Amino acid sequence: MKYFEYRHVVGFEETNIVGNVYYVNYLRWQGRCREMFLKTNAPDVLADLQDDLKLFTLKVDCEFFAEITAFDELSIRMRLVELGQTQIEFGFDYVRLDGDRGETLIARGMQRVACMRGPNTRTVPSRVPDALVAALAPYTAARVDAR
Repeated sequence: MKYFEYRHVVGFEETNIVGNVYYVNYLRWQGRCREMFLKTNAPDVLADLQDDLKLFTLKVDCEFFAEITAFDELSIRMRLVELGQTQIEFGFDYVRLDGDRGETLIARGMQRVACMRGPNTRTVPSRVPDALVAALAPYTAARVDAR
């Protein structure tokens, strides 16, 4: 498998009056997917975050191909796009799981993160922790084609 998968069922609170999902939720799901990746694959990094490591989100993006509504089942698939010395870029495919009818790519997003260390008033760039590099190795850039 070339992506980390976080599954989600869309709730009413994530939609507007006409039933479409609010844009901000796509960004929230990126963050949740990243958190679940750390919990599952890099628990040492979680401990480091409780010390002085900080993961600052520098940039997020999301492009839409289809709409989703309440109770749609999603697979948010995270992959590693770029690994620098102090920054990481993740790619996200948002796939609606259509049961027997297969899957539909509904959106694609990205997120760039910088690793920093130090107290909040004096943070400085820091190398991506070795434990995170190792955890990300199996998830290098596999994308679903937009249809």
